[in-house]
Amino acid sequence: MGNNGNVGLGNYGGAHRPGPKRPSKLVGDLAERICAWRAEGRSLREVASLAGVSTDTVRRALAGQARPAIAEAAAPVPEEAGLVALARPEPRDTERALAHAGLLAGAEPVICEGAGLPMMGALLVLPALAVTGLLDAAQAVFGVPRAAFYSIRSLLLSLVFSALLGEPRAEGLTRLDPVALGRLLGLDRAPEVGTVRRRMEALAGLRRADKLVMALARHHVAAHPEAMGVLYVDGHVRAYHGGADLPRAHLARARIAMAATTDTWLADARGDAVLVWSSPPGSALTGELRAAARAVRDLLGPDARPTICFDRGGWSPALFAELVEAGFDVLTYRKGPLRPEPANRFIAHQVTGTFGHATTYLLADRPVRIAYDNRRRYFACRQVTRREDATGHQTQILATRRDIDATKVAQATFSRWREENLFRFMRPRGLDAMDSYAKVADDPTRLVTNPAKARARKDLAAARADVAAAKEAVLADALDGKHAPTRPVEDAEAALVELKKASKAVPAKIPLGEVRPDAQRLDDERKRLHDAARIATWNAEHALARALGPHYARAEDEAHSLLGEAFATSGDLQVVGEELHVRLDPLSAPRRTRAIAALSAELTATETLYPGSKLRLVYTVKGH
Repeated sequence: MGNNGNVGLGNYGGAHRPGPKRPSKLVGDLAERICAWRAEGRSLREVASLAGVSTDTVRRALAGQARPAIAEAAAPVPEEAGLVALARPEPRDTERALAHAGLLAGAEPVICEGAGLPMMGALLVLPALAVTGLLDAAQAVFGVPRAAFYSIRSLLLSLVFSALLGEPRAEGLTRLDPVALGRLLGLDRAPEVGTVRRRMEALAGLRRADKLVMALARHHVAAHPEAMGVLYVDGHVRAYHGGADLPRAHLARARIAMAATTDTWLADARGDAVLVWSSPPGSALTGELRAAARAVRDLLGPDARPTICFDRGGWSPALFAELVEAGFDVLTYRKGPLRPEPANRFIAHQVTGTFGHATTYLLADRPVRIAYDNRRRYFACRQVTRREDATGHQTQILATRRDIDATKVAQATFSRWREENLFRFMRPRGLDAMDSYAKVADDPTRLVTNPAKARARKDLAAARADVAAAKEAVLADALDGKHAPTRPVEDAEAALVELKKASKAVPAKIPLGEVRPDAQRLDDERKRLHDAARIATWNAEHALARALGPHYARAEDEAHSLLGEAFATSGDLQVVGEELHVRLDPLSAPRRTRAIAALSAELTATETLYPGSKLRLVYTVKGH
């Protein structure tokens, strides 16, 4: 074989030389020149072309300069040094090169100090976010991931900050300044949409999303045991707008049945989210209450006796008795035609709300027994009825606790709006987001309505109509004085009898595999990972809203809108010794600025550390 003009073939005879065809060694000052070209903003391919080496060699050159560059970037700015307006973070190319080479599992945060930096107010959430335990739970569940520039901490913080800034879905990152969001993370830029989706898909492949949500729930229970006395359970339907043939559910807000997935949410007495799980297709709230009872018992232990509150969708006296027997108290609205309470039984009670507002309740309280199982059994409980003074409308509440006064029963029941608020506030924060269109095979053994049963009912209705028509014909002939044969009536009735027997033999439910052997449902694994970040975000924001109560007169109505303005506020960022000072610009009105200044003082007192560092956060508002 000829050598085709090549020289220096060595021991390979006439074959092509294997391996790279260009220089692969960094000789002389080539590494320094590569770093200089990269610092000018040139791409990896441009630098490789200038140096006459491969892009992998460029990455090795950049990685060789990693440690000095990191040390230099991490050096704190002296306190007396002036801050640069709209300072841009230092490029982190060396660490990206290390991560690409498999030598770095998450870049450490490096604070970009500067003045007038956008979105600095989002850092207000960090003390409340630390209480949720999101970052610690994720680290415990997933451990140290594979080599990557963005650690799990940076990934989750990206989701939290983007949700606070009004972009809860991954694609919303395209609408946020990546450099501004990167400053919040301590990085040069935030991850791109493709990076977030790829990383979340990899984490979903580990099938640990339920463990993460449960770890968050355990942390929440440990941090807020006082809020576990009353737990609210309700379902939420997420509509599906794709092309797959998925199970259908009733979407109450649209008043239509459509392809959808149902989630069951568990909230504590303050309306903070505790737990969420996917409900089986076609399941009712009564069945999910049993699942909720098992989850609550796992969270609170065998000795706790919490109250489970739910709406009329969970009405079942037999289930009430079952929950009481299992060590739970029940709180719900009474269902069915109700006999109003006499007006003379109502007594006025003063009730103080969360933000100190006083309300008057007209309440009647008496014991009742609810019949079930064809009146063979009775469920004994307490009925507290509230009467609206203006309209006379009565709302009847059933409760099993007899050791508290009627006002506590009514207040706990009407506080169910807190879980409705959870849904209302989380809807623009990604509650209905699909996050992934991945699908899994549905359970072929799941019982579904038999289509043959519906056809049999239709045939029965037609046969009954035939019998009625035959009888009408005979009656019409008799009224006209004619002798009509009764044979058609007898034949129609005989056909009806046969159809009844055939219909009775058709089962009402059959396994799904017999009707739709290729049935699918959405795989909610990646959705649950995003939900974990959203739960922590909501709980943190809700905690800040409650903290604003003493400092803002309209906190009950405007706390979340005020926080939304504060999160988007610009400010200064500076490292002073072992402290990270966040100095926010004033807000749109002096009273709103004063409220955030007071909240900043409370957050500073928590001595929270910036995630991934030893810098203590200090919050102030300019002029306060």
